[in-house]
Amino acid sequence: MSAKTKIVVLHMKELIYTGIFVALGILFVVLLIMMFSPDKEESGGQAPTETESSGDAEQASSDAVYIPGIYATELVLGGQTVDVEVIVEKDAITSIRLVNLSEAVTTMYPLLQPTFDSICTQIYETQSLEGITYTSDSKYTSLVLLEAIQNSLDKASAITELTEDITID
Repeated sequence: MSAKTKIVVLHMKELIYTGIFVALGILFVVLLIMMFSPDKEESGGQAPTETESSGDAEQASSDAVYIPGIYATELVLGGQTVDVEVIVEKDAITSIRLVNLSEAVTTMYPLLQPTFDSICTQIYETQSLEGITYTSDSKYTSLVLLEAIQNSLDKASAITELTEDITID
């Protein structure tokens, strides 16, 4: 029996590249598993389909106030457009912000941002548009902003969606 010694030469650069590719492959597989595995809460927040009974729809409406997502309403101020964006979860308003707010709009409407901040603070505390207070100086600005926020919340309303899905024959 001939025992020949075999010498294997491994370059450090090749080992490092192989380790990086193995780690990326494992990360990719874990990411795919997380993305395509069914969530437990997935069916709870969705609006019922037309095949569900009205009893199920009433139960779903008591669980969810809003359909989670980002809803926007466009305001036209002096020829410039500003979007009022409302982000909601199924039972809470999480964020309200002004999008595409240019310096020209803030210059022409100096009460817009402070009034908006005041309204948002009150909405975050109460989670409702009921009882919002504002100064007499910013009455019209407040009313325009409240109307835009209300329009966005109407789009997000789970109860509105359920009533549109249920038809009585």
